[in-house]
Parts: sequence; C-alpha cells; structure tokens
Amino acid sequence: MAAMSGKVVQNVFIAQCYQQNRQFGTQYQRDSCAPYMRTLPPFHGGKLAWTGISSMQMRNLSKYQSGFVSKGTFYCNASSSATAVPSLDKVDFLKLQNGSDIRGVAVAGVEGEPVSLTEPVTEAIAAAFAAWLLDKKKVDASRRLKVSIGHDSRISAQMLQDAVSRGISGAGLDVVQYGLASTPAMFNSALTEDKAILCPVDGAIMITASHLPYNRNGFKFFTNAGGLGKADIKDILERAADIYSNFLTEGYSGKKASASVQKVDYMAVYTSDLVKAVRKAAGNREKPLEGFHIIVDAGNGAGGFFASQVLEPLGAITSGSQFLEPDGMFPNHIPNPEDKVAMKAITQAVLDNKADLGIIFDTDVDRSAAVDSSGREFNRNRLIALVSAIVLEELPGTTIVTDSVTSDGLTSFIEKKLGGKHHRFKRGYKNVIDEAMCLNSVGEESHLAIETSGHGALKENHWLDDGAYLMVKLLNKLASARASGRDDGSKVLTDLVEGLEEPAIAVELRLKINQSHPDLKGGSFRDYGEAVLKHLENSIASDPKLQKAPVNYEGVRVSGLGGWFLLRLSLHDPVLPLNIEAPSREDGVKLGLAVAAAVKDFPALDTSALDKFVQPQ
Repeated sequence: MAAMSGKVVQNVFIAQCYQQNRQFGTQYQRDSCAPYMRTLPPFHGGKLAWTGISSMQMRNLSKYQSGFVSKGTFYCNASSSATAVPSLDKVDFLKLQNGSDIRGVAVAGVEGEPVSLTEPVTEAIAAAFAAWLLDKKKVDASRRLKVSIGHDSRISAQMLQDAVSRGISGAGLDVVQYGLASTPAMFNSALTEDKAILCPVDGAIMITASHLPYNRNGFKFFTNAGGLGKADIKDILERAADIYSNFLTEGYSGKKASASVQKVDYMAVYTSDLVKAVRKAAGNREKPLEGFHIIVDAGNGAGGFFASQVLEPLGAITSGSQFLEPDGMFPNHIPNPEDKVAMKAITQAVLDNKADLGIIFDTDVDRSAAVDSSGREFNRNRLIALVSAIVLEELPGTTIVTDSVTSDGLTSFIEKKLGGKHHRFKRGYKNVIDEAMCLNSVGEESHLAIETSGHGALKENHWLDDGAYLMVKLLNKLASARASGRDDGSKVLTDLVEGLEEPAIAVELRLKINQSHPDLKGGSFRDYGEAVLKHLENSIASDPKLQKAPVNYEGVRVSGLGGWFLLRLSLHDPVLPLNIEAPSREDGVKLGLAVAAAVKDFPALDTSALDKFVQPQ
C-alpha cells in the first residue's frame, strides 16, 4: 500500500511538472523535475500514459541516467509491479524480429500502437538469450557466465533493464549493469580483458530502438564474435515463446532476481580507449586536438559523452555542443544522421559558433555523421567517400563494402580517384559487415564496411559497428594534419572528397504493398514484391536506353540517362523503396516513368509517391 501511495504522489508531482512546463514554455530537461521526466511517458490531457514502472525505478528516479561511479554488488528486487502481477496476453514473438535486432512498443500512449515489449515478454526474451548463450558457450558447470546490460536514453530503459536482469539472473547467469551506454561499448565489453571490471563478459545486451520514436524500444545482442544474426534472433524468439507459454500456464510472478547484479562504469573504459586511439595516431601527444573547436550534437541520446569524455581530454574546445543531456522524449530532433532536421541543427550550430567541425550521433551511437567548417555535410555517400579516402591512404587497393543504394559517383570516386575497389552489396549493416568479413575469408582484402545510413565498421576495430570510432578516424586526420604543419581546420577533410561526383537530384520513394488487396490472392507481400521486381527486370530488357547493372545483389538496379535507379524489397516491411539519382530533374523523371510503366499492372502497389514525383512541375 505504501508503494502504491508513493506512486500516486509521484504521479501528482510529475503532472505538476508538466503543467509548469506548459505554462512557462521551458524544456523539461532543464527543470527541477528533469530526472523524473526522463523516465516517464507523455502527458495526455491531464493523464499520464503509465505502463507499469517498477518499484526499483520509483526509488531511483532521481539517479536515473546519472552514470555509475563505482562497482558494487546488490540484489535486484525490481518486481514487475509493487502491488499486482500483470495480466498476460498471447504474443507472436516472431513479429518482434527486426532483422538482427528485436524491436517493439514499450510505452503506451500512441494510438494504434499497443505495447508489445511488456515486462514478462522482456523477461522471457532475456531468459531465452541466456539459454542460447549457455548452448553456444558450452562451459562446464563450475563457471558462471556473465552478461552485460546497457541502455540508451529511452524512457522505458529502466523498466526493461530490470526485466532483462531478472530473466538473465533467473537463468543462473551473472548480470553486470552499465546503465546509460552505447551499442558499440556493449560489444566491446565482450572483448575487453580486465577482471577488475568483470571483463570480458560472455554476452551483452543493448536496450535500444535506434532513432525510432520514444514509445519504441528493443534489444541488440552480442558475444565476442560480434552481433547476433537473423537466424540467432529467430532461435532466441522461439525459445522466448516457449518460456512465455510457461508463464501463461504456470503463472508469472515477476520474482526478484535470485543472483547478484553488479554495476560497472564501463563507458569510462570505452571512452578511454577512444582517447588513446587519437593520441596514438598523433604520435602520443597528450592534447593533439588543442585549438580545434568541435561541436557535438547527441540529439538527447546516449552520445553526449563524446564531448566531455573524448574531445575535451584531447584538448578540443566543445562550446556550442547541443542536446547532450539524455532525454528519451527526444524534444529537439530525431537522433538520426540521415534526418534532414537533425543535420540542419548540427550544421547551424557549426556555423553559429564558427567551429572547425560538427559531429552528430544517432541514439545509441552506432551511427554518425559530420559537418565541416563551411557547413558542408559529411553523411551518406560523402561520409563513405571521406572514410574510404582515409582508409585507402593507409591501406592502398583495399575493397570498400557498402550497401546497395550508394551512388555511381561513389563507385567512380573509390575506384578511379582513390585506387580502391567498390563492392556494392545489400542494405542492412549486418549484411555489409558480414560480406566484408566473407571477402577477407576468401582472400579479398577489405578493411571498411559502411552503409549510407552512417553505420560503419573497420577491420582494425574488430568489425565493430561504431559511430564514435568512425569519428575518431576523422579526428586522427585532423590531428595528424595539425602535427604536419597544416592549420586550416577541417579543410583537410573537405579536400579528401574533392572529385566526388554528386547528382543534381537524389530521391527515395516508398511504394507500399497493400497486404489486404485481393491482387495478392492470399500470398505474402514478399512474393508479391518479388513478382513486381521480376516484371520490372523483364521490361527494362527491351529498352535500349537502360542497362541493368551487371553485378547486383539486391533488387533491380538500372543505369541510363546519366543516372540510375534501384527498386528493391524492404528487409522487413511490405514496401518497395525506389532510389533515383540523376544529373537533372528531367532525367530523374524519365527514370521514374520507366519504373511507373513497369509496375502499373500491380494494383496492390501504392505508387502515389512515384506518381507525384513524375508529374510536371
């Protein structure tokens, strides 16, 4: 009863904070109630969209996301509810799979998006990962496996961390909580050799949904071999379904964790390694970035550490950095280096502060982008060109693996200007990384796997998909240029992409498949999409102005009229994304019309976006 009354008092306090913010128009992360607000769902018409905040969460709200300063042992007593066991609904666990991740809705309040990542579901998934890990590691009974858990700034993070901890410890494994962390750090914790901080762990779980809205969350899983693949995730979800079915038949108690849970400030270790990497590249100078003005935009995700724990120890000035405070409501912009609003925000900050460089991260810091002193953006093809130039200076002739939507201009730049080889593969960061590793295994040297989304992994960094390390490569270039006598800031980076051909027009149009349309005839959207692609391929063969790409791993890619297009089937959704790049709008429209003519016979395909694009302006 005391716990429940405490919850009521808390609700009243939070509601008052919302009303104050509404009245005074201030950003809530700056108010006195900020530590509480960062953990809570949105306020709707005087009511809070509560989703079962745990008792542990209530006691620790003011400390949430503050970071751990010491290692200690405690016993996790986070029950699923202070007064009641949650009711259990049937769950289709396989629908939670998002390629090599798990994604779902963790917070109520958005119409049409029911909560799918409940505490019992989360606990079942964590227990399933523990069982999967035990099967993979095959250790003898005398050694207990360890699993590290970290999370980004989302408002559901603490609740899910508690449920994950119960699932892991309930399976007999030890839990090490890192609190606010980045996805790359979680993988790194399986590689670090340091018993003082309980490393290496046997497995790691990152609680994140990348740049998706505040109500979403999910899980990424790692071992020392890297991130888990699609087949592994499917296996874990099938195991989770079995565990959850036991909850349904035997009852779910949300029991407290039976094993000790330890807290470690692993981010201090991870950031120290980044600092060392820059110092090493600069000849072991203590402050190789002294005099550089570098701005960070973390988008209120988990990347705020980069300013204070990486750049400042290296001597950089970071004034003007913005949105460093973790805030899972993402009140300023989506933490996404592909988002135009986000890129405009960091660009404006660089120009306003006359900074040398701007750096922007996504929510969990596995993606990044940059902006030079003139406001020129280094994302998508430009970022790939820049990092490729740096890597090919160090390792001439190496193969650069990218996703399928990279431009023809990038291919020309890598192969003709830089002397490397461009291997264009499929969408999906795991696909790109796995392909680079595969090439190396058959004797083709590859040191960089990178997507237009900002995911980038280097062989020198254990193929770790790390947005922070990608930016370290840029910092290394700045530092070495300064050491060699150059004093023109980020121009050294801008010069590296000179000669990159860029299209006058570049668009991505999404053609959705209506799964309830009778033209599907009971088949799957995937079968329907494949039929569309096959028909497009056949129709292109009869057009002498268009040439199908001789080597292509995804969809139908066609060149012509000085540009190209790619129509492919989405990895997860009933959508056919269409990318078009051309030297003029007129040529782009002609390419679009070629696609429109081929797909008009598929009534279940929503071509409204394409129809609008090809209309005369």
